[in-house]
Amino acid sequence: MPRYDFDLFTIGAGSGGVAASRRAASYGARVAIAEESRVGGTCVIRGCVPKKLLVYGAEFAEAFADAAGYGWEVPPPSFDWPELIAAKDREIERLSEIYIRMLGEAGAELLLGRAVVVDPHTVEVEGRRCTAENILIATGSRPVFPDIPGIEHVISSNEALDLKELPRRVVIVGGGYIAVEFAGIFNNLGAKVVELIRRPELLSGFDDDIRVALGEEMRARGIEIHPRTHVAQIEKAKEGCRVVTTDRREFAADLVLYATGRWPNTAKMGFAESGVALDDKGAIVVDEWSQTSVPNIYAVGDVTDRLNLTPVAIAEGRALAETLFNNNPIVMDHRNVPSAVFGRPPIGAVGLSEESARREVGEVDVYMTRFRPMKNTLSGRGEKTLIKLVVDPRNDRVLGCHMLGPDAPEIVQGLAIAIKCGATKRQFDETVGIHPSAAEEFVTMREKSVRPKMAAE
Repeated sequence: MPRYDFDLFTIGAGSGGVAASRRAASYGARVAIAEESRVGGTCVIRGCVPKKLLVYGAEFAEAFADAAGYGWEVPPPSFDWPELIAAKDREIERLSEIYIRMLGEAGAELLLGRAVVVDPHTVEVEGRRCTAENILIATGSRPVFPDIPGIEHVISSNEALDLKELPRRVVIVGGGYIAVEFAGIFNNLGAKVVELIRRPELLSGFDDDIRVALGEEMRARGIEIHPRTHVAQIEKAKEGCRVVTTDRREFAADLVLYATGRWPNTAKMGFAESGVALDDKGAIVVDEWSQTSVPNIYAVGDVTDRLNLTPVAIAEGRALAETLFNNNPIVMDHRNVPSAVFGRPPIGAVGLSEESARREVGEVDVYMTRFRPMKNTLSGRGEKTLIKLVVDPRNDRVLGCHMLGPDAPEIVQGLAIAIKCGATKRQFDETVGIHPSAAEEFVTMREKSVRPKMAAE
């Protein structure tokens, strides 16, 4: 008779938890997975997927505007926000049901309810206690708000995906990818958007040239961006809210969206009480094998606060299943992971930014071009694309690829393979481009960008 009820008990049915559970079950492991909300987690239910659907919906405003330059006569279009939200909801429900079906087909048992770790081998879900040889924590993260007066009047990205009507005036607080993406959505759909950021530029951690160019393009679209701005309080007004900054500026809004960070979901779940070490943010501390301070308890995804991207959580979960249940030890490689920001315009990036590369290797060669995409010539749109390569002059290896402009995420996904393989600038140069395309610029840049010699920071 087995010593435990399950070989693996997973807490959290988001992308990482489902990936690990399905693969472990496919190898014959007895698996249970608990979820207190909807199966699918942040990405499917209240993150990447619904947000991308809204991005697609907002893009049609540009398509209608640009069509005239190509000979189309388009009557003034109308937009129905509730219909977009309803269509989004139907798709999210469909995807959640697919996740549930895949878990069942793999042989994993789904338990609906909040799971609490009782001891290193016991989990309780809504009064039912289960024992497991291994426990996997994949509980993700949640939006957090600062403790300032009037914070109860704001919403997070969660609520922004389910608004009953489209606001006319939006103040977005934050300069990360969530803030940038929602600024593009609301702006494209006709709302007046003001974005308040604490830093000099948007998107901390991305390449500085990309960050500056993004700010320029967003402002050209009519989005107000106020750098070095700190909010003191939010006041309820006769219509909507009033955001007051520490330097006493005021911004009126029908909706205030805070996107200033996310924290791991670890509170009141018995993790620390069972001996699982947490850091100052409450994130679970793990080693390269996703193992916590308790040998049979593991954690993947945003709850570990390593690299908070859905494909990373999936890869971490699959690596763990391979290691524990397929005699195939795999360590997830967190280097050169591509990322995207689905703003207007979008960004794709893989590898090191120029600033990070200088810190790591010293002086670098930079190749950069900024141009008007061919599609914009007839449409009359002034928006420009920026493409940049960062190269190690010691060995000619391309350290980073960065792009701001239409299709950037799709293009950079392919380049990520080259970066993963250690491609050199010469190999980029020897690759024949597809003409005419924006992507060909990555293999046609020959002249280094001339700039004052910069020391590594």
